[in-house]
Amino acid sequence: MDMNNNIETAWYYHNGTKHPNGILLSRPHYYDPTHRPIPYKIYKEIYTVALPSLKSPTNFPALKAISVNIKPEREQIPDINTLASILYFSGGITKTIKFPRIREFEFRAASCTGALYHIEIYVVCKDIAGLQAGIYHFDPKQMKLDLLKSGDYRGVLVRASGYDGVAKHTPLILVYTDIFSRNTVKYRAREYRHAFWDCGTILANTLAISTAHGLSSKIIAGFVDESVNSLLGLNHEKEVSLVLVPIGFADSVSDEVPDVSPLRLQTEPLSNYDIDYPEISEMHNASSLRSVKEVQSWHGKTPKMTIPNAENLVSLSPFTKDNLPQNHIEQVIIKRGSTRVFSHQSISFEQLSGIIYYSTQGIAADFLEPYGSTLVDLYMIVNAVDGLKSGSYVYSKNQNGLQMLRAGEFRHVAGNLGLDQDLPADASVDIFLMSDLNAVLKRFGNRGYRAAQLEAGIIMGRFYLASYAQKLGVTGLTFYDDSVTSFFSPHAKDKSAMLLVAIGKKRSLS
Repeated sequence: MDMNNNIETAWYYHNGTKHPNGILLSRPHYYDPTHRPIPYKIYKEIYTVALPSLKSPTNFPALKAISVNIKPEREQIPDINTLASILYFSGGITKTIKFPRIREFEFRAASCTGALYHIEIYVVCKDIAGLQAGIYHFDPKQMKLDLLKSGDYRGVLVRASGYDGVAKHTPLILVYTDIFSRNTVKYRAREYRHAFWDCGTILANTLAISTAHGLSSKIIAGFVDESVNSLLGLNHEKEVSLVLVPIGFADSVSDEVPDVSPLRLQTEPLSNYDIDYPEISEMHNASSLRSVKEVQSWHGKTPKMTIPNAENLVSLSPFTKDNLPQNHIEQVIIKRGSTRVFSHQSISFEQLSGIIYYSTQGIAADFLEPYGSTLVDLYMIVNAVDGLKSGSYVYSKNQNGLQMLRAGEFRHVAGNLGLDQDLPADASVDIFLMSDLNAVLKRFGNRGYRAAQLEAGIIMGRFYLASYAQKLGVTGLTFYDDSVTSFFSPHAKDKSAMLLVAIGKKRSLS
């Protein structure tokens, strides 16, 4: 049996990182935020390309940007200005705040657990207007590209992807990586969950801003890990590739696979926190694919996760094209943040409908075939939504409605499930993203664990954008795993919690 199909590794990791008593979280631990690792990868003595200042915004409505999928069927080749926009609104610095005891804190375009920013972005491209073919690293601090190697190496990624049809026709591919120790400094072994949550929120921005620029994009989670890590010159014990994202469409096919010589580039230490968690490396290795043949056999149809049809559903009432909020995607990303205090005020049913409907439209991904498939179901606790009774619900995507599971006031339950925090208790609605890991792992092996967490992270990222487009507050939270399943059972008895997102109206602290 190959390592990916030995799914006991995924179950051991998942169960071992559950709150409150996961065995992999038992190591004594203390986190001092003043010792936060430097959240930037810094190359020494390297040629750089300054990214141009951002031009006029697209004025593309945020809710439309997160829900529209542009097909790769005509020439779509971005220039360096468009690439700069995609990179900035995916992972650039959007605001700087000074906190007591901590130096100035630079927040980025997408949410990240603990604001520890452990996800890096690389660019592999052919010649495009303003930028020569090469392998680049995105430096958000200086808004520049570090040139790692000149030349067109897209073919290496195309082969690593199992010769994905979209990747073969793309002018550029973004590669997202994870530096373990930047996040383990606070979250210990649970970091590997966070890797895909935080990569997912960035991807939500990437997909949306690409759509706003009229560019197709796709998420590729199945690839030969070692080929990608080697191309980027990663120290795979410290930093690993997570996802490939081809952007745009070129008529010519990128099928030439050049020889790859090792990169021997020097960097500053990736983190000043250097305690390893071998269980993370074990999980990553066990979910790695090792050959093109294995990648190709990994691809295929997604297992069905359809919620059974139910009677007495409350049909969603999302905005129509005529009354869609017009806040454009760039404006929403700039204003986005994680809400720290919610009021108990109600949100409207139309607002909740818009968040759910537009955030759950299809994601173009190699593990979500056919388009519109999903590995994630939405369960929720409604505390204060005008026109909707308080209680617990599940979203039926195929019926576009909410099925009540239990009526009642559950603010205290939401607070308890959300690690005994006030935020979920105070929010108007708490959405729990859950997945049938038995079905996911049976179909995709250990790598399915990556996929389920990643999709949940993308949906959470869309929740952020959809909420801020309507001037609502939102924050992602962790949870007591088995208690979430128990609360929503028997309906959710075979499902595992991936993420919790609290949504509501922000309370002023003044």
